[in-house]
Amino acid sequence: MTDGRRRRIVWGLRGLAVLALLSYLPGFLASRPGGLVVVERWLNHPVLQLGAAVVLTVVSAVVEFEFRTRWSQIGFAVVLVALGVAGLPVAFLSFALGGDARPVARTAAPDHPDRVVNVTDVAFSIDPVYRVELLTGSGWSTRHWDLGVWDRGAYFQHAEWTGPDRITVTADKQVTVFTVAPDGRPSEPRLQPR
Repeated sequence: MTDGRRRRIVWGLRGLAVLALLSYLPGFLASRPGGLVVVERWLNHPVLQLGAAVVLTVVSAVVEFEFRTRWSQIGFAVVLVALGVAGLPVAFLSFALGGDARPVARTAAPDHPDRVVNVTDVAFSIDPVYRVELLTGSGWSTRHWDLGVWDRGAYFQHAEWTGPDRITVTADKQVTVFTVAPDGRPSEPRLQPR
């Protein structure tokens, strides 16, 4: 392989690695409160995207250096084995446990069908852990706002609309009330003992 062709291949692989890193950034930002739901679902896969960047960078190093001596080959083999030992279990667990959460309830606001309270069970065990979100907008412009996570210890009962702009999350020990602003943002929670 000529030096010019090797350099083009190496920089092409590194460019793909940078693209994998850059494709993760919008998904990461969309996973924050107020982010676009569609962008988060499509681009927030850190194990896949960051893992692809690491693999492409390692392959570009192999193509660039060729590792002609015995010691360089042994050293590179040790690095590859270490990456495999660390990376394969992480990749397996992310695919085994990284599925979407199980939906529990979805309730639209009485006067605003584009505002929905979404309750999902995000636990990876027998005991439920409930995440409550407010989804505002429709279609591609749907944004999500995290209202909180209630685990088994909080004895979550339900989340519902108790007014045109008020969400109430009821647990055994307390009631949490959120007021939704006209732009769709939820207020800070107000806790009321039961």
